Amino acid sequence: MDDLFADQQPAGNVPLAEQLRPKTLSEVVGQSHLLGVGKPLRLAIESGKPHSMILWGPPGVGKTTLARLMATHFDAEFLALSAVFSGVKDIREAMTQAEASKARSGRHTILFVDEVHRFNKAQQDAFLPYVESGLVTFIGATTENPSFEVNSALLSRASVYVLDSLKPAEMQQLFSRALSEALNGLRFTDEARDRLIGWADGDARRFLNVLETLRTAAGAAKVSELDGAFVESTLAQNLRRFDKGGEAFYDQISALHKSVRGSNPDAALYWFVRMLDGGADPLYLGRRIVRMASEDIGLADPRALRIALDACETYERLGSPEGELTLAQAVIYLACAAKSNAAYMAYNEARRFVQQDGSRPVPLHLRNAPTKLMKELGYGKQYRYAHDEPGAYAAGEDYFPEGMPAVDWYSPTDRGLEAKIAEKLAYLRRLDRHARGEDQ
Repeated sequence: MDDLFADQQPAGNVPLAEQLRPKTLSEVVGQSHLLGVGKPLRLAIESGKPHSMILWGPPGVGKTTLARLMATHFDAEFLALSAVFSGVKDIREAMTQAEASKARSGRHTILFVDEVHRFNKAQQDAFLPYVESGLVTFIGATTENPSFEVNSALLSRASVYVLDSLKPAEMQQLFSRALSEALNGLRFTDEARDRLIGWADGDARRFLNVLETLRTAAGAAKVSELDGAFVESTLAQNLRRFDKGGEAFYDQISALHKSVRGSNPDAALYWFVRMLDGGADPLYLGRRIVRMASEDIGLADPRALRIALDACETYERLGSPEGELTLAQAVIYLACAAKSNAAYMAYNEARRFVQQDGSRPVPLHLRNAPTKLMKELGYGKQYRYAHDEPGAYAAGEDYFPEGMPAVDWYSPTDRGLEAKIAEKLAYLRRLDRHARGEDQ
């Protein structure tokens, strides 16, 4: 079988993405880290022995195409299921077809499952006996991290290959092929081409679909050369690719957070704008910015938290797009601010201690005594009112429960305002030691 699509309908009725779907490995654009000479997936295909695998990567990078090419290469039946539309009944019917094919012609079956992460555990488990018996070679495609979305039992029986978004040079290669094979002499200015490649964001299917839209629009407008303005006016406002609950989303918010923590305002601004461009809720980003102010800046610059909160409040008042500027300003400020995670670490240490410690009673001298009985029981007795002490500090006083081991959770850094806090705390500790006679 050299041609996957020998029985396809005439090219004029076939979507451009299908017209240009590779028919051999040499026609595949991108994924050179897997398909180059001596690379893992090429070696696996050239071995002549199909094996179960998971193809993990963003949309439009060739997962379905590779599965079809493998079926061709191994002269196998190709069965496809979509987890979006299929259930256990469909899985069983596919297995029945595989058994019939094997009995009829002796041909092996490659079962391709698109969006496999959308199957629940029971549905994924339904594949196991057929994979283990060798009835089918399982190829699952997913845009989500299989470590989290594919059952460990199924994952242990499959190799995982990670596919990448197409690079601009690879998109240019795809563009050249579309021009020569399918666009009937249509011409594009460099600006139009670059806008298209940027808009497609590494997604070949998206790129070819919009080329098809532009071909239709050019025919209707009776133009043969498309410039950037024509592309801009033809395309509806579209957002860059990421699923707001998917891994790409969380990868980008992680990159934003780490850029702020790393004090790189330009990188922080880049990821912030990338997420806005991708359709992220600005107030979600605002909440994360507030978190950064507490986690990574803390008391080294307490103004950071107020600036982050003010940015959220301003966005709520102004909305988009005006309010987004204030959020961007907060991102830049946080990236430039002095950094400290001392409060964050102290909170986590205290939380861990309390979770595994008993419920220690409040010392009597720290208890409130609003009634006569409470006073008679000793509540609040010998409490030292700090404002009546020299420097408004009750040196040597103990505020922990009786028997509590000594702790030192909050260790201020020498950065920003926290350097001053560290000096003050060191001074107060010296007063405590003196009052307890520990400095003799």
